[in-house]
Amino acid sequence: MSYKVSTKAELEQFFCHNWNEINQWIDKEQSMLTQPLTSSVDVRESKSKFAPVDHNMYPAGFNNLCSKDLLHCADRFKEAFNQINPKIKRIGLLPESHTKNKYYLDHLHKLKSTIEMAGTEVIFFSPDKDLFKETSSTTIELESFSGNSIIIHEAQVMDGIFQSMSPEIKFNFDAIVLNNDQSNPLPVKWKSISTPVLPSPFVGWYKRQKNHHFKWYRTTANQFAKHFDINPDLIQAQFSTVENVDYSTKEGLDELANEVDKLLATLPADSHVFVKASQGTYGMGISVVTSGEEIKTMNRKVRNKMDVGKNNLKFTSVLIQEGVETIVKYDEAPAEVTIYLINGRSSGGFMRTNPLKGTQSNLNSQGMIYQKLCLSDVKQDCDHKMKEAVYSVVARLSTLAASHEMKELME
Repeated sequence: MSYKVSTKAELEQFFCHNWNEINQWIDKEQSMLTQPLTSSVDVRESKSKFAPVDHNMYPAGFNNLCSKDLLHCADRFKEAFNQINPKIKRIGLLPESHTKNKYYLDHLHKLKSTIEMAGTEVIFFSPDKDLFKETSSTTIELESFSGNSIIIHEAQVMDGIFQSMSPEIKFNFDAIVLNNDQSNPLPVKWKSISTPVLPSPFVGWYKRQKNHHFKWYRTTANQFAKHFDINPDLIQAQFSTVENVDYSTKEGLDELANEVDKLLATLPADSHVFVKASQGTYGMGISVVTSGEEIKTMNRKVRNKMDVGKNNLKFTSVLIQEGVETIVKYDEAPAEVTIYLINGRSSGGFMRTNPLKGTQSNLNSQGMIYQKLCLSDVKQDCDHKMKEAVYSVVARLSTLAASHEMKELME
């Protein structure tokens, strides 16, 4: 088939010179759906395409964004809160429970101060009793890597509202920002909670699947590509899915190996594929292979790594995804771009680089380093920022797909 935009170079030019029109199309599509309050999208760029390879609704790297972009994030938070209630003043921020990670605490500090720039007061709280086990108090005070203090208050649910268990503080939240991906579901009957919760608590990894996300992304990318007469292969990675895999008993591994070979047969020679747990986060449950045989001959150590993820979540659904070989480099190390979105709008980003890995590897692993990337400068006819314009659009399309997915999960 012939397209108006059929090569990667044409795509870059097209995105730059039709920046406003493209974003208006996405705005219109997004206006019909609830957007996740926060999103992060990993985008890989190869010689021939740009493709999102992961989408997370509870990102944990606000400390990696540049200060200028955090101001944009604050404006977007304000817009999102105004849609609920222009009088919002107090926000409850519910974090992850892995508070021993001091970099995650840096992220929480940055996320809190960014939301506060939207003209609100922010209080950390958690209903997770385990978090307060080691202390005899209903609050814990933690110190982040950069020396910032994080105070988390214990909460209980009464009459559909999170109430403080610390007598010295009243919550009275107007809205709740959830920054817990619920790989391990929190002990909360979310349907009973009357305070607005963003993003929705019903799209945590206990329920969400990468397989569904990429099916929605394929539909969204194809629709977008058709509208602008773009070759859809320029903005997506090929994939397939397999269910009922058990790495510990080896059940389903033959079928998985066959699917790997089938996908490789459609790709250029020397391609790699990423075999990913459909519910995995933090770069866990991922193997990179070049043949189905590698799946069949996986040793016990690798199978164990693929079998369970964060909070001992057992993986049974698998995504097989075309390995998009990155051509992006930073200080000679392979890199990929992560875009942060607030309320469906690209608002910041960073580069994840990993000097210990190759261009076809999973970079979200030991040895990774973050480099700030300022998105605020991307404007129409943005020759000097051409790549950022493309990353921004691809990330928005991925988030549009996530809002379809969210609607489906909430039904």
